[in-house]
Amino acid sequence: MTEIELGEVQARFADIVWARAPIGSGELVRICEKELNWKKPTTYTVLRKLCEKGLFKNENGIVIPLISRSEFYARRSERFVEESFSGSLPAFIAAFTSQKKLSQKELEEIQALIDAYREGEQ
Repeated sequence: MTEIELGEVQARFADIVWARAPIGSGELVRICEKELNWKKPTTYTVLRKLCEKGLFKNENGIVIPLISRSEFYARRSERFVEESFSGSLPAFIAAFTSQKKLSQKELEEIQALIDAYREGEQ
């Protein structure tokens, strides 16, 4: 699937849609006016561009995601690890933890993910 790139403004807009979907386009205009200080044409322009990218669908005035927020950011994270660490998740984790100490809770959550992954593999 084609990678979808979002600028900062598009990402803020996308987060608004993901948090409220399905959402009427009129309601989306009102929210963007309040939260982003946008006029109606700006909202519709950004919405149209994200629909063209395949992120959302605006059908009969109802905006729905075609890709969930978690799926979008999972793809983006995977691409980052691939490009920055030659696809090595251990290399990414080593780099990340060299700058940030993990809490006991974070370590337990990561271990639970690893354990669940192992159980699913066997």
